[in-house]
Amino acid sequence: MIEMRRMTLEDVPAVVEIDQLSFSLPWSERAFIHEIQDNPAARCWVMTRDGVVASMLILWIIVDEAHIATIATHPNHRRRGHARKILIEALRAAREEGVLKALLEVRARHVVAQKIYCDIGFEEVGRRPMYYRDNGEDAILMTLDLASAGWL
Repeated sequence: MIEMRRMTLEDVPAVVEIDQLSFSLPWSERAFIHEIQDNPAARCWVMTRDGVVASMLILWIIVDEAHIATIATHPNHRRRGHARKILIEALRAAREEGVLKALLEVRARHVVAQKIYCDIGFEEVGRRPMYYRDNGEDAILMTLDLASAGWL
């Protein structure tokens, strides 16, 4: 059974593991705890499959914009549509809070993620040169107008 729900402190070890397996610049455990406990702009989500955390997402709501801070799926659960599902559900929830626009940065070489975002309706609007400090890779800036997203 697949369930999407708000992230809790009990989810942090699994979320940290997903983050470490997914990114060359993972967040610290303390950063995730901060997002859950202390950041009023943060909306922290997990998707579980049979009770196991399979995907996670954190977005920040700033006025009427949602910034996707991080999203990842555990390698054992990839290619099953989890990232797409958690992103859509998080954006629907953000829209219910009055969010009109979503934005994110994605590595220029991460074409799989870019395809997911484009399929949902995100469009490339710019590039942040040398954005990632681990290798100087550019980030592609993408936005989505939630008011015109047909899947809402």
